[in-house]
Amino acid sequence: MDMLNRQFELLKAMNDRASIALAAAAAVATVGLGYYLTRKTHIEGRIEPLVDPLDQTIKLPDGSRISRFKSDGVLLKRIFSDATTLYEAIRRGARIFKNKPMLGRRVKQADGSEPYVWLSYEQVLARIDNVAVAFRELGLPTGEETLIGIYSKNRVEWVITEYATYSYSNVIVPLYDTLGPDACTFIIHQSEIKIVVCDESTKALGLLEQRSQCPSLSILVVVERPSTALKAAAQEAGVGLLAFEELEELGKNAKHRPPHVKPTPDSLATICYTSGTTGTPKGVMLTHGNVIADATTVMHCRRAFPTDSDVMISFLPLGHMFERTMECIMYSVGARVGFYRGDIKLLFEDLQELQPTIMPVVPRVLNKLYDKVMSGVNSSLIKRILFNAALSYKKREMANFVIRQNSFYDKIVFKKIREALGGKVKLMITGSAPLEKEVLTFVRAALGCTVMEGYGQTECVAGATISIEGDAVPGHVGMPIPCLAIKLVDVPELGYFARNDAGEVCVRGYAVFRGYYKNEEQTREVLDGEGWLHTGDIGRWTKQGCLEIVDRKKHIFKLAQGEYVAPEKVECVYARSRFVAQSFVYGESLKASLIAIVVPDPEVLVPAMKSLGVTGTVGELCARDDVKMAVMDDMMSTGKAAGLCSFEQVKDIYLMEDPFSVENGLLTPTLKSKRVELKKRFGNLLATMYSNLD
Repeated sequence: MDMLNRQFELLKAMNDRASIALAAAAAVATVGLGYYLTRKTHIEGRIEPLVDPLDQTIKLPDGSRISRFKSDGVLLKRIFSDATTLYEAIRRGARIFKNKPMLGRRVKQADGSEPYVWLSYEQVLARIDNVAVAFRELGLPTGEETLIGIYSKNRVEWVITEYATYSYSNVIVPLYDTLGPDACTFIIHQSEIKIVVCDESTKALGLLEQRSQCPSLSILVVVERPSTALKAAAQEAGVGLLAFEELEELGKNAKHRPPHVKPTPDSLATICYTSGTTGTPKGVMLTHGNVIADATTVMHCRRAFPTDSDVMISFLPLGHMFERTMECIMYSVGARVGFYRGDIKLLFEDLQELQPTIMPVVPRVLNKLYDKVMSGVNSSLIKRILFNAALSYKKREMANFVIRQNSFYDKIVFKKIREALGGKVKLMITGSAPLEKEVLTFVRAALGCTVMEGYGQTECVAGATISIEGDAVPGHVGMPIPCLAIKLVDVPELGYFARNDAGEVCVRGYAVFRGYYKNEEQTREVLDGEGWLHTGDIGRWTKQGCLEIVDRKKHIFKLAQGEYVAPEKVECVYARSRFVAQSFVYGESLKASLIAIVVPDPEVLVPAMKSLGVTGTVGELCARDDVKMAVMDDMMSTGKAAGLCSFEQVKDIYLMEDPFSVENGLLTPTLKSKRVELKKRFGNLLATMYSNLD
């Protein structure tokens, strides 16, 4: 290979047509060499599909579908028979693997290194018990009427707090930054939370500033050392303040240690608030049985099934159920979970230090990896030719259900990509938002591990469907998980009909939530009398029995970071801007931000700009960057004053002179925006705007 590398460097220095032809010939020769080296072992790494890849679901008499996968019961019993609640799941791991490492974090050493330092299952369980007893010492009653808040990034103390909550059948309620301070206040007030565990003083101070809106809050616990400012603010507000160490000591030294009040599968485990689609967040009530049922998703893994030798990186928010369900699975089999340092910019350093074997991810991380790799690939003709040859070879293998990391191309082309993630990943599950087809194919080829894509909602814990091991066809989200059935329901107003294998995705089964907390009206809107959860997503069954997500019933979508946005709500806010006559706010689940087409009010725009020394017709003004920035600044101020979250604010706009109207087909007769027509009309422009933001 040294000689081949020298040849490539020589070719790189040449820039005439002959060199290009020679480069192509070299790539062809390399492909041939790769084939020669692997032809005798072309079936190495081939896995037996879980079900027939061409027929993955069973259609039931009511039109719903379930997975064709039928467990013989041995695997299900081995994992879940003695772990039917989250309380039991972690104790299963502790009982079998009590001296094995469980939770790890990076700790700086005297020599400057920062390795992962681990707590054993036995140590973690002892700390959980101390915190659970401390909650009793603080006067918190047992049972699911007691809700305990946690406001923290992923860390050891998050897990300790969560599982301490379950020890006496209490309920954990996560708070997180993207909800915004008003939403956090609403949650504490609605759920009458008395105690919140925060990771740092700034978050606790933020809650104290809103104390008048949540009078139930009486105790704050801070993991990091409480600041002087926090101590003063807590004293002034009459709120108790404890460091997490003090909380643990309180439980450790307690004279009375009441027996645990163990939850049942029907006991409420958590209220997971969504960011909401129309303003007020909704509290999704999930039972222990819901979460354990959703964990049966792991049964779709035959080759990459988690064991006690595995290690998982924890960086997706623990406030979301995808991460918590994955960690529950890891604890139940005695595996390790290592936490990132809390800074997403340092994630790849943490990955290389931890070397995880299991990695739940979201598209944002994989898109970043893909962009970084492709930037290097496109910097050289030789690199591009060799990369494309390698990708083509791997795609042929993947089409035959071959998953491996030891082919010629794995060793030469893809090795550094695997090493960027630690080099040992065997299972990757992506969810929360769709992943572009080319990115998903790249990840599967480059990593040579099991990469599964799932779909679901918090209302059914996390995953409702997941692709099977080895299925390399992108664009679908697989078949129903073992505990759920899915049916598609007619949406005639959008032209989707179940008879054509298309319609609104509805989910029923053991993972479906109990309802929205203190909100029966919204519960009835999504949960019908037969127990079907109406997701609002439009799906289509493929010929292979897999589910594709193709549309939304309502004009609500999820951005790449997983936050829901109601564009019509944002448009109503921007209508308050003095410059805005009409707007079309647009976003995609593959993108992290919103953009908008804006029709300015000429009677305001022209004189306002003239006062600033900028003159011209409306069309001329719309074409000016300085005018666009003036309009956008006013929109941002209006949005901020109205309480829009940062992800609800647009990142770019295009000023359009001609208004939306019934005549030009962009408004209905009742003067509502035709969003589908607007998307079609401005499709190329919207794509250009997003490309300029990338």
